Amino acid sequence: MKIAAARADQFIKSLDPLVPNVLIYGPDGGLVRERAQRLIKNFVGSIDDPFNNVEILAADLKDDPARLVDEGSSLSLMGDKRGIYVRGATDTQTTYILPILDTKPGDTLIVIEAGNLGPRSKLRLAFEKSDNAAAVPCYLDDDQTLEKVISETFGAGKISVSRDALSYLKTQLGSDRLITRSELEKLAVFKGEQGEISLEEARLCIGDSSEATLDDLVFAAASGHPSQTGKLLDRALLEGTNEIGIIRALIRHFSRLHQTKGLIAEGATPSQASKALRPPVFFKQVDKFQRQVQAWTFDRIGVALNLLTETESQCKSSGQPTDLICRQAVLRICALGGGRAR
Repeated sequence: MKIAAARADQFIKSLDPLVPNVLIYGPDGGLVRERAQRLIKNFVGSIDDPFNNVEILAADLKDDPARLVDEGSSLSLMGDKRGIYVRGATDTQTTYILPILDTKPGDTLIVIEAGNLGPRSKLRLAFEKSDNAAAVPCYLDDDQTLEKVISETFGAGKISVSRDALSYLKTQLGSDRLITRSELEKLAVFKGEQGEISLEEARLCIGDSSEATLDDLVFAAASGHPSQTGKLLDRALLEGTNEIGIIRALIRHFSRLHQTKGLIAEGATPSQASKALRPPVFFKQVDKFQRQVQAWTFDRIGVALNLLTETESQCKSSGQPTDLICRQAVLRICALGGGRAR
């Protein structure tokens, strides 16, 4: 059974009792983990019960190919429901996993956690085509879902967030759901009481070296510095920045350049236009940003945005190495910049 991304949360909330095997996969590892654990908790009642929950590393199935089937057919000593959680699955373990698709629904739920599986993945296809299983995708949060997560997290503590702070948070978060929740919870603790989170508070609390690297990378690419861009891209990937997160940061940057040029075309000065952005351009980058506004034409910004949008789609669906796709796109953006904004 193939579960659409828009239906994923509803499926997790009200699991079909006739579906005893679920594959949860996607580029957002934090969301994969969150949904897998929530699914097991909804079925078993707890994710911490050592008697009714079993965790297996997919790589270990090679040494014991029958283990997953054996665990799936075992009964709880207390007669309760059981959850089996297989971590880190890839197509390499498909042979050891597929036999569970022949099992009948019962008191055991098997959840398979995997990373980004392309549309031709044998494991993904098997779960999508089986009546006895479901495949649930976990894509990176877009602006709409990210805003929902922010609202849910702060709403629990009766904390609101200013429009500028919300815009800032959406530029800084979203590459991993668990990291997003952790950062938001940290900000809620920092706020400490009911009230509205300001842009200054959000900036003070949310930010680390990887985010600074990503910001520098975006400006280097848009300024057309190939050597600096390559080094910053390497650093961003080594720091664990998601490839799609890099592409989305570039999309946001070029959208802001386009918006600024539009305001100038309507009569605003470059200074007025950049100050009108939300969140505003960081004061240390204002001069560089305004040089890029002058250097990039509407047409070339359009070319860059089309390239980046297509790249994000390829990262999600082509099945090719996402780091290679991302690297090629970033360097093409750098070439479009051509040093005009230096």
